[in-house]
Amino acid sequence: MIEKNTERGFTLIELMIVIAIIGILAAIAIPQFSKYRQRSYNSSAQEDLRNAATAQEGYFADMDEYADTSATLVGATYGLYMSDQVKFKVRNATSHSYSMYAWHPSGDASYIIKGPGGSISKYN
Repeated sequence: MIEKNTERGFTLIELMIVIAIIGILAAIAIPQFSKYRQRSYNSSAQEDLRNAATAQEGYFADMDEYADTSATLVGATYGLYMSDQVKFKVRNATSHSYSMYAWHPSGDASYIIKGPGGSISKYN
């Protein structure tokens, strides 16, 4: 009796179709991943700005004026610790108001808050 070889493999066409499908999926996924990262950088800047507003209010409670430099707010005294690579500046600060802005170099927007009691909005 002659034994038949029942093992089968994939043809070259089938392998090429699978590779083409993987290539199409990768072409869709990579730009989406890039946009996701950019949004996360923007979110980091917004969150740090919210925390900076809280630190400003803490400084105001102690000094009866708002801090005019970012260095005054950063650290353990007022609990402001910035996320990695997020840039933050106090633009104007008086005894009655302040404005601060933050951005991440890899993000696509800067954000500003004017206080007291302001909300965050895009700066550019």
